[in-house]
Amino acid sequence: MSVTSTKTQIAAASILTLFDQVRQNTTDLVAPLSGEDMMLQSMTDASPAKWHIAHTTWFFEEFILKIKVEDYTSPDDRFAFLFNSYYVQAGPRHARDKRGLISRPNVQDVLAYRSFVEDSLRSLLINSSGADYEEIADLVELGCHHEMQHQELLVTDLLHGLSYNPLMVAYKDPEPMSVSQEVPLTFTGYKGGLVEIGHAGEEFSYDCETPRHQTFIAPFELADRPVSNRDWIAFMEGGGYQDATLWLMDGWARCQKEEWDAPLYWWKQDDEWWTYTLRGAQPVNLDAPVVHVSYYEADAFARWSDMRLPTEAEWEHAADGVSIEGNFLESGTLRPQPGGGLYGDVWEWTQSPFTPYPGFKPPKGAIGEYNGKFMINQMVLRGGSCATPKEQMRQSYRTFFYPHHRWQMLGLRLAKDVSNG
Repeated sequence: MSVTSTKTQIAAASILTLFDQVRQNTTDLVAPLSGEDMMLQSMTDASPAKWHIAHTTWFFEEFILKIKVEDYTSPDDRFAFLFNSYYVQAGPRHARDKRGLISRPNVQDVLAYRSFVEDSLRSLLINSSGADYEEIADLVELGCHHEMQHQELLVTDLLHGLSYNPLMVAYKDPEPMSVSQEVPLTFTGYKGGLVEIGHAGEEFSYDCETPRHQTFIAPFELADRPVSNRDWIAFMEGGGYQDATLWLMDGWARCQKEEWDAPLYWWKQDDEWWTYTLRGAQPVNLDAPVVHVSYYEADAFARWSDMRLPTEAEWEHAADGVSIEGNFLESGTLRPQPGGGLYGDVWEWTQSPFTPYPGFKPPKGAIGEYNGKFMINQMVLRGGSCATPKEQMRQSYRTFFYPHHRWQMLGLRLAKDVSNG
């Protein structure tokens, strides 16, 4: 064993604590699932739970163990082909839309693979020191945050897969919503001007959150709560899904093609709106934030309201000094709750495209494919959701999805310009 300083030992204990906690959280998420549940893949955008737990393990193996451990031998070299996602420089990959057909290795084999990689990584951390240790620790931290992202995808992909079961099965036991009251829609004003956005400091962030830079925003107002289901029903009843003048051209084409007339997972039963959730079928809670709506729908709703979606710079400026408190994955509710603040419950669409910040440079090598290659045709969302681990959240955190996507926990908050008159 190499000799380590006290400072390095403390740092090693910290990163190991994070690693062990994240891995345990994933284990807890899949604990209620059967082998059949773990194989569900309902569309190309979604992946089976088994694939998620294997891929996050492959990430640690591929980008740390294979590089840093001399003569490292994988339990099965074929896993590199099966569980690579989109890292071209890491080698060939199994077809994304065929992940649900990988019945073997089975779940037990994948769990054994996870255990092997975990033991190998712990040993590497404990026996490393100096600059080598710092580089490894940084990569482990990245791998942990990568796995947190897949925890969110795991539960939302599972929701989509289970939604096709006519038995309306529940991932977790049904639980009634708390009694709530309608919250009036109010706004907070911001002066605007030249502001700074982007990650600052030494804490973890993704490359796409940097560099911190200045940008100009005009005076604006931002809603004090997300758009609610009650608001959305008014939009539906007001003909929002039938009025082409409210929609972007691409959005209207998608709305017509896919016959959208309500958020994903909604249906009407005995004159009441219902929705499918990870806790089974439940009546729509009128005061909870609306969820599972695309950018196109969010933009149409904002136009119908004679308002707009905020830019990501406006959202980040408004979040300055706001505590990161809200309904996240750790709460176990797995659905938006009434009375939400700026963080948690639902990711909030912005009108900003996912593009690089001024001066952005992705890291060299395959790890640089993490975000940079996706900076086209997608829109930025802010704030996190009821499926997002709280540990992920920062004021500068930006996630991104294509404008037609609905299966994630996607909602919106309204903004409006401030007249200079």
